[in-house]
Amino acid sequence: MFDRRILLASVAGLFGLAAFRWLRSTPAAAAGKFEVEKTDAEWRAQLTPQQYEILRNHGTERPGSSPLLKEKRKGIFACAGCDLPLFSSETKYDSGTGWPSFYQPLENALGKTEDRSLGMLRTEVHCRRCGGHLGHVFDDGPKPTGLRYCIDGFGMVFHPAAASAS
Repeated sequence: MFDRRILLASVAGLFGLAAFRWLRSTPAAAAGKFEVEKTDAEWRAQLTPQQYEILRNHGTERPGSSPLLKEKRKGIFACAGCDLPLFSSETKYDSGTGWPSFYQPLENALGKTEDRSLGMLRTEVHCRRCGGHLGHVFDDGPKPTGLRYCIDGFGMVFHPAAASAS
């Protein structure tokens, strides 16, 4: 005998599963092919637990927790996973968000994917060489680009510019 309650519960369950998958969809970068590819064990051995959570699990650090937020020296911010140069200190600014912010990446440094986590549609940015999650880009930044690359500081390392000899 056919039970309508079972049918309705099954349909509701399928819709719920589809909605959950849409909200928690893993960005395409996680499944992509990159120049630098490592096993999960290799990434865990190389990265600190916080770096691993951000770069490999698309985590986010607490606002204001990264030492790179207050980094003012001239230099390059690179990927903590593969050391690819990502941002110049010349494009860093204080957005007041609690995360290091930049208005422009270095050429050919980042990839972008659609991020539907947390019930919203955002543009995730990742290292184009190793696929490591770095943060998101928003269109509320300063001139000249109008963009704000809101980056997890623990996903990067800083290389100060060499001091010039006088």
